[in-house]
Amino acid sequence: MNALKELWVTAYPATEAGIAACAEKLTQGGLVALPTETVYGLAGDATNADAIAAIYATKARPQFNPLICHIADMEMARAIGQFNDMAETLAAAFWPGPLTLVVPRQKDCAIDPLACAGLDTIALRLPAHEVAQQLLRAFGGPLVAPSANPSGRLSPSSAAHVQDMLPDCDVLNGGACAIGLESSIVGCLDETPLWLRAGGLARQDIEACLGRPLSEPPQEEDAAARLAPGRLARHYAPQSPLRLNAEKAEANELLIGFGGDAPSDCFANLSPSGDLAEAAAQLFATLHAADDAAQSRAQGLAIMAIPMHGLGEAINDRLSRAAA
Repeated sequence: MNALKELWVTAYPATEAGIAACAEKLTQGGLVALPTETVYGLAGDATNADAIAAIYATKARPQFNPLICHIADMEMARAIGQFNDMAETLAAAFWPGPLTLVVPRQKDCAIDPLACAGLDTIALRLPAHEVAQQLLRAFGGPLVAPSANPSGRLSPSSAAHVQDMLPDCDVLNGGACAIGLESSIVGCLDETPLWLRAGGLARQDIEACLGRPLSEPPQEEDAAARLAPGRLARHYAPQSPLRLNAEKAEANELLIGFGGDAPSDCFANLSPSGDLAEAAAQLFATLHAADDAAQSRAQGLAIMAIPMHGLGEAINDRLSRAAA
């Protein structure tokens, strides 16, 4: 039997003992779902090819889709990736936080190439969640941690979501995710900053920090998808059909509202006040609950239009891929 399967499945509390037990499991080559401020990630030792392969297998994730490597501090980050001035500026401004930087790998980088999908670049993030930071320090090394869900499905913003979708995985329960959207991803590969994925940090804030606009990635879909996670055409998807930009529910649909004009009988409202940060934090939890209800009633889902400014860009990115 695979050694990973022999380890007991547990929901660990975010206590010193629980974090220590999870660090030991990771040291043994096991996997643990950990909380971050964005979503829960399925973590494994970034230097262990078997653990990384187990992540791909558990998620049924295409191996051309690279993984984000989570680090505890800048010293660890610089030992793994090459930081130009632009990357240093963004890290100083937004780490810890919901920003992933794609940078060239160091020549002696200890991260297993499987985590990078064979590329000479690596995606790095320093999470802001205190429990994630404690686990990284207890483990003492970098962890790859893509979202703790089957590939293409809705991302988990609570431990319960992980247990529902990946019931054979251990979970470190750090409560609900404060941001609820995956990290924004910026490529810092040369002197041109690339906007690789909209996420929990608004594009305008990144551009203001750099004092210049972000450029779009290569037009070829395969090239863009390989540079960063979360760029596959269908991703973050519920099991029920999803209709976008709805004004009201059609027959046999559940409506997810947004703002003060939402119908009073909608299934849920992402933000009655029209607050995009609140909508982002509620997005995946609401989609999980609505999808469960729609599945039980053999219904589809519809969602009202979300403005495109600020975090609305990331919300609409997730919804467009979910509805593809």
